[in-house]
Amino acid sequence: MKKLILFVVAGVLATTVSLATARAADDSLPTVGQSAPTFTLPSQTGDLVSLDSYHGKWVVLYFYPKDMTTGCTIEAHNFQRDMAKYDALNAVILGVSLDTVESHKTFCTKDSLTFKLLADPDHKVIDAYGVPLMAHGDTKFASRDTFLISPEGKVVKVWTGVNPNTHSDDVLAEIQADKK
Repeated sequence: MKKLILFVVAGVLATTVSLATARAADDSLPTVGQSAPTFTLPSQTGDLVSLDSYHGKWVVLYFYPKDMTTGCTIEAHNFQRDMAKYDALNAVILGVSLDTVESHKTFCTKDSLTFKLLADPDHKVIDAYGVPLMAHGDTKFASRDTFLISPEGKVVKVWTGVNPNTHSDDVLAEIQADKK
């Protein structure tokens, strides 16, 4: 069992939380070169979004723990900050968490996020991509993993346990290297 030290930025609380990582023995991350598992999920607008509709574009499919938490907000802001760079590279950002459509809508409105956040409360896509779930009490969270999918629908790169502070830069560098 992993241990995580949780610090509340605006407060004084520092606590140790046990994280149970759940991945079935037959669940594994898609590997580089494999076709990306297809899916359809609702976005923050309630519209259904399918991976297939992005054929011909790079797709940054990132899984994250929870809307409006510190690390997830930093990661989302960095992707938003770099949207013009992603657009120039013919790439889209799709974020996935266990949060609801309503939670995503609130997060996007509050933080001026313009890319799609997809609701996967039943963790069907999270499971299809082999992303581990973490638990804190009765609450579950997806791990912070990202899949770069080529315009042909193949997994090009997999990042696990990413650093939200630098991740957008890492993803942009990978797309630029793969385009050459």
